[in-house]
Amino acid sequence: MRKTLAIALMLTASLGLAACDKKSEDKAQDANKHAEQAQQDMSKAQDKVNDAAKENAEAAKAQAESNEAAQDEAAKKQ
Repeated sequence: MRKTLAIALMLTASLGLAACDKKSEDKAQDANKHAEQAQQDMSKAQDKVNDAAKENAEAAKAQAESNEAAQDEAAKKQ
């Protein structure tokens, strides 16, 4: 009776430890995947910010050229 009880307890304890250990590994892998995805999303967002800044600079340059052309036109009319 004692031997059977001891074996059952050891089996239960080892199964419990095995089950707990696997979940923590899965959680760590999931966390790494999410961190990697977040890094990729941040990189895409930074690229979009850079593109927007470039477009703003081009728009400002075009506006300056337009203003200069308007001033030249006004000067010719006078």
